[in-house]
Amino acid sequence: MGHPQSVGTFGHSSLFVSLMPPGPAGGREREILTAIVETFIASGEPVGSRTIARASREGLSAATIRNVMADLTDAGFLEQPHTSAGRVPTAEAYRYYVEQLSGEAHLSQENQAIIQDSLAGVSDVQEFMERTSHVLSLVSHGVGVTVAGVASMSGPRNALEHVYFSRLGDQKVLAVVVTRGGVVRDRVLRLDIPQAELDLAARYLNDNFRGWTMEDMRAELERRIETERGEYRELMKSIERLYQQGALAAHEGANVVFVEGAANLVASEPVASESDRQRLQEMLRTLDEKEKVVKLLSAYLDTRQEAVRVVIGLDEALPSMQNFVLIGAPARVGGEVRGSLAVIGPTRLDYQHTMSAVSYIARLFDRLLNESE
Repeated sequence: MGHPQSVGTFGHSSLFVSLMPPGPAGGREREILTAIVETFIASGEPVGSRTIARASREGLSAATIRNVMADLTDAGFLEQPHTSAGRVPTAEAYRYYVEQLSGEAHLSQENQAIIQDSLAGVSDVQEFMERTSHVLSLVSHGVGVTVAGVASMSGPRNALEHVYFSRLGDQKVLAVVVTRGGVVRDRVLRLDIPQAELDLAARYLNDNFRGWTMEDMRAELERRIETERGEYRELMKSIERLYQQGALAAHEGANVVFVEGAANLVASEPVASESDRQRLQEMLRTLDEKEKVVKLLSAYLDTRQEAVRVVIGLDEALPSMQNFVLIGAPARVGGEVRGSLAVIGPTRLDYQHTMSAVSYIARLFDRLLNESE
């Protein structure tokens, strides 16, 4: 993938577009290409010269526009899917179009209200990310994707709901920890503890620590392991072994991923053949595999960027996402990156609206989470 180039500002953030091609040379060509892209985004139908002529501010004839469209096709900005005169934009056309969207942009009052209502009262990172995936899919009609590092979780949603231990065989124990935020962490430990002792340890932890944050629970356990050996000697010995092996520790580098709105992609992508159907199924499987979603966002969103980034064509990270676009930004609190948020959609996407929504939510994340900490 080539190096992204800065193309100005968008909202309060710089806007980046990956793989920026040279644009059309003349003002007339640029105006016609922009009109074709916007018309195709709105209609989804190949755009003909007469349609553009009717909307031309310069009163250009259909014949003149046809000649320009032919030049744009030769330059790789348009393609002709059928034998009709209509053209559709290529990825290069969309990249050029997004470049022209640099500058101040504002989200509609209606969408601001939807976002604010959806995120009102949020007090921790995970809850914000969970709600944001939903609201992004709602306002963009694409897939809302958010990723939050487990290390950034704190507060009541990171509190213990339930712990479970299961002996898998000689020298193997499965430890499962469920938080009140719905995060499930499992780890296989190299330990040889009978199931009866594992059950006692789980019961002790569930009875004594349900509702405790993971950090507070681990601190208290360290204290009790030292002070309660006499009264619960065998039990505390088992808990100490489990604790030392990391049964109650968060996974290093783990992420919590929220994906919502995959049905929007199915609705927006026409299925004309068996190969189209297979491509859609592969894309949906990709979105189901959370580690692939993390890989996708990690590949294209740089945590150092102060930006909304637009990437058109995601196949260098994941081949199944070839014909899709990602619009995303890091999520920061006081300058510290806590995760990332993005919209994945078809190339025929309302770019300005979606970029405005991502930029607005990223700023809202910083403000709301700063207020709660």
